[in-house]
Amino acid sequence: MTDDVRTLSAQLASDPSSLAFLRLGEALRQRGQLDAALKVAVSGLGRYQHLPDAHDLYARILADRLDYAGAFDEWDTVLRLAPHHIGANKGIGFLYYRAGELESALYHLRFAAELDPQDSGLRVAVERVAGGREIWDQPFTEPPSAPAPEVRSDAAAGGDPLARLEGARERLLLVDQQGLRLGGSLTAEGGIDVSEVAAASLAACAYEASRAAELLELGDWTHLTIEGRELGVCLVRPTADTSLLAAMNAGLPAGQLTLFADRAAKAARIWLERHR
Repeated sequence: MTDDVRTLSAQLASDPSSLAFLRLGEALRQRGQLDAALKVAVSGLGRYQHLPDAHDLYARILADRLDYAGAFDEWDTVLRLAPHHIGANKGIGFLYYRAGELESALYHLRFAAELDPQDSGLRVAVERVAGGREIWDQPFTEPPSAPAPEVRSDAAAGGDPLARLEGARERLLLVDQQGLRLGGSLTAEGGIDVSEVAAASLAACAYEASRAAELLELGDWTHLTIEGRELGVCLVRPTADTSLLAAMNAGLPAGQLTLFADRAAKAARIWLERHR
């Protein structure tokens, strides 16, 4: 395994666009080097944002780090890109099982077992979830749409749509088009909360970005990324009338900042759709 890691690391160093990051990330994950595996996966996702296996790798690492909400988001992305992906069906089935959503768990695990009939362990898992029911000859129908499983213990506080996300208290800010803060907060050096001031500026920035894109006939903008000396920031729009700013330390991969912003935007969008 050590030789594999060395070989794959050298291969990736010589060709950063190589898909070797998939095998390297998995090798590091299996060795328990989750921080290194995460770095490899995020860097790969920065280049291959629409590659199902890249999101699957990232999801498995997040699950190992006990970030089940993040893992669910990634496996959900995989299934939208590739509904027949065995690993994603297994992973999301496991998360539904942990959350007590047995029908949804059974659907995904059985689907994975149908795709890989040689996996005897998966078949045993299906039968265990089914609780002795005869399910193999029954019509294969999807259960009613189940919500994302609440598998984290740190339930969201109050009405903040970003409360579950790491960094929500100092590196994420969600505002409406009038500059009203809807969630998250921004903290300046010294621990000073600058959320309200930043919210007004953020709404104005989003407006000017939309106006500039329209005048230049660029179409709708999706991401604005700025790299500063101390911080990198990414501005996205979860909905047409909201804006979200995500900030990370300068020097981290741009892909990691984009993923951080996109994940926060997805959480905000789901919350806004449920509460409007």
